Parts: sequence; structure tokens; C-alpha cells
Amino acid sequence: QVQLVESGGGLVQAGGSLRLSCAASGLTFSSSAMGWFRQAPGKERRFVAAINWSGDSTYYPDSVKGRFTISRDNAKNTVYLQMNSLKPEDTAVYYCAARRKSDMAVDGTGGLYDYWGQGAQVTVSS
Repeated sequence: QVQLVESGGGLVQAGGSLRLSCAASGLTFSSSAMGWFRQAPGKERRFVAAINWSGDSTYYPDSVKGRFTISRDNAKNTVYLQMNSLKPEDTAVYYCAARRKSDMAVDGTGGLYDYWGQGAQVTVSS
């Protein structure tokens, strides 16, 4: 049974930083591409970041490029999302997702991902 467990969410002031972690189990993490998505109240889930199996290839949409960094530690079966210069519009539930494939997927709403975490709330106050 695949489990993805996010942690590290919380409340932060605009301009601050948070780091989300996602611990994976039940899958061959080192050969799984990973991604982060977010969903704000009343809005569709949106792609935030993607990383391939080795961590040497990443991708971000313009909305977070230069502020967010995705990384992974295959020895710890964990993927991270470092979020800097946070804005109120970054407020959302953030979801970790895994693929059964090793190549990363740039996917607007997550249809190319196979497994999902339960989500972590990030709230940025102005």
C-alpha cells in the first residue's frame, strides 16, 4: 500500500518561508518521479513543481519559479518543497504526488500522477 505523508505546513507571514516534506512508503521511491500540487478554496488543483527520479531535472510554472524549490532524498524516501518569498496567493492545501514512472511529468491538474498524499495546509497572511 502506497502512502505519501506531507508535513511542514502552517501559517506564515508574507515574505516568509516554509519547507514541506513528503515521506513515501510502499513504492520504489528511487525510481518514481514526484510532484507537488496545490488547491486553493473554490479553485482547481494546480501544478506547483515536478522532479524526476534522480533529482537532476525539475520544472516549475511561472507562478512559483524562482521562489519554490523541489528536491528529493532517495535514501530517506522523501521529497521536499522549499517555499520562499511567500505571498498570500500561495495560500492553499499542498499535495504531494508520485508517479509509477521515473520521468517527471509537467501536468496541470495531476492526471499523470498515480498516488497522492492527504495534503498540508499552507496559509500566508498579508
